This record gives sequence, C-alpha cells and structure tokens, in this order.
Amino acid sequence: MTEAIQLLVVDDHTLFRRGLIALLSQDERFQIVGEAGDVGEALRVLGKVQPDLLLLDNHLPGVKGVDAIGALKAACPDVRILMLTVSEDEEDLSKALQNGADGYLLKTSESDQLCEALVKVHEGHSVISPAMLNKLVSGLRQPHVGVNTPLDVAAAEPLSRAQAAQQLDKLSPREKDIFLLVAKSLSNKQIARDLDIAETTVKIHIQHIFKKMNLTSRVQIAIFAASNGLN
Repeated sequence: MTEAIQLLVVDDHTLFRRGLIALLSQDERFQIVGEAGDVGEALRVLGKVQPDLLLLDNHLPGVKGVDAIGALKAACPDVRILMLTVSEDEEDLSKALQNGADGYLLKTSESDQLCEALVKVHEGHSVISPAMLNKLVSGLRQPHVGVNTPLDVAAAEPLSRAQAAQQLDKLSPREKDIFLLVAKSLSNKQIARDLDIAETTVKIHIQHIFKKMNLTSRVQIAIFAASNGLN
C-alpha cells in the first residue's frame, strides 16, 4: 500500500479548518500531520514536521498566504503548496504562482475535486481551478514586463521565436527534454520512467531549469511553454 500523503492545513477559520481536517482524515490517501491558523504558527509547525504538501489559505491574519510561500518553502524545501482560497482575484493567482505555489484551488470546489487535486499536486502536476483559467490567460496578456521581470504569469506577451529559443538555449539537451515534459504536466515519476533516469535526477534537473530560466514553479514552466508555442 502506498504511503499516505502527509498534509499541513493552514487556515485561520477554525471551524472550516477542523471540518477540512475531518474530511481529509476520512481518506486513507492522506495523513494530517499538523494545522495552523496563521503563517507564524505554520512556520513553528514546520520546525517540527516536514509534510509532503501544505494546504494554504490566502486571507490569513498578519501575512497573506501568497506572500508567505517563499518563507514556507524555505522552512521545508521539498513541500508542495496548494492554495485553497475564496479569492478569485487574478493578482492573487498571479502572485501565488510567481512565488512558487504548485496549485490554486477555490474553496467552492467539491470535496472529491479537492482530494484529487491534492494527489495530483503531490505527484508533481500543477492544478488550477477551472474558474481561474480565463483570469490566468488574461494575466498573460497584461503588457507590463520589464527587462528584469521573471518569466512568470506576469510575462504578458509571448516572446519572439528568437527570444524563446535564447531562453531554451540556456538549458542542456537533457534539461530541454525535461522542460518539455514538465510543460505537459508529467510528474517526476513519469518523467523518470520516460527518460529511464532516477527520479532524484529529474528533481535536480528541474532545480537547474528554475535557476537558469529565472522560474520558481512547474506552473511557470507550463505557462512559458504554452505562451511560446513549445508544448
């Protein structure tokens, strides 16, 4: 039997958080290893446990969820973060993805959608609520990219073929292969199997891709590829 996915739930509404924990605890695929009502408490929990996945609300007291992603990932480098929020603001979506969130789900999602999204994010996929997809596309079209702007969801207009090729030329042949497979939403395990390499090797290559292309998440890889006709 596959090991349960270890979860940390961060939400300031106690009743919602406890209800969510009760719901997820009924699914044998998940194990709740901690809960928190704000970012400070979440960081203290991460000092004791290292979960596989963090379910993060955005509207938290003190520091918003989207602004805490970097600190949370610094405290637990291998954790994957799925935003679960009521916010349908495209700026929150863009900022979450830019800061390294692995998915963005609305609290209006059905429970089975949430559970499947958690599994997909854990497997290395990027998950975004269908209701937010149009806003994501709109974000890509906003013309406010400067010379030093990271290639993220704020990267409005597609690059020219020459510019896109120049970015890809920063990658080794193997990194290019992995870049394109990540853009197709394949998990690390699937990529490792397709390329006949170790899963840990895939993880190392992806970190190199992030650094060379100034990206911070798999979602950004997928967006870059889609925006420039590479997938």
